[in-house]
Amino acid sequence: MKLTKYTHACVRLEKEGGVLVLDPGTFSETAEALPGAQAVLVTHEHADHLDTKAVVEALHGNPDLELHAPAGVAQQLREDAPSAADRIYTVEPGQSFQAAGFDIRSFGGQHALIHPQIPMVANIGFLVDQNLYHPGDSFVIPDGSQVQTLLVPLHAPWSKAAEVVDFVIGVRAPRAFQIHDGLLNDTGLGIVEGHVKRIGAKYGTEYRHLAPRESVEV
Repeated sequence: MKLTKYTHACVRLEKEGGVLVLDPGTFSETAEALPGAQAVLVTHEHADHLDTKAVVEALHGNPDLELHAPAGVAQQLREDAPSAADRIYTVEPGQSFQAAGFDIRSFGGQHALIHPQIPMVANIGFLVDQNLYHPGDSFVIPDGSQVQTLLVPLHAPWSKAAEVVDFVIGVRAPRAFQIHDGLLNDTGLGIVEGHVKRIGAKYGTEYRHLAPRESVEV
């Protein structure tokens, strides 16, 4: 499959005419990522992972577009886009389904803790074609699967570098690329990526940085 990385947490996957977009948020180039998509997967409700206005416009403009998301997100989007309500599906952890010709498995359940005084929200990690894993805002390791391509949340208000590295070690995918890097400047990016690349390699993971709009076959 072809993977195109957009700014922050959004990626676009293409395979045999199928187009799947994950987490088209407000930090990303959603106007470029969404056209032609048959399905959108949303890990959780935060704006950096879901640009509600852009997604609702896409649902209205494309009668073939479907969306899969945690219950709260799905319900809100059904209210915002009532004409597309029958194409908006609720996802729970432990499900298997197809979207845009891709096989999807769901994992997790909740967002990583930011602070005890900040409410927790639902978060679903998606494993696509037993290959690529997008964890959203969590470090949940998918059980019963050998991930081939890991998308690594490099930096967030809910994480520290040791947790990022331990996530890469725990998953042990042969290859990894970054997501959730929109809050890092070049200095911070170099530090965190250096740890991930160096330590990940000891456990069999080859880490590579993807620039916004860069594509790679996985």
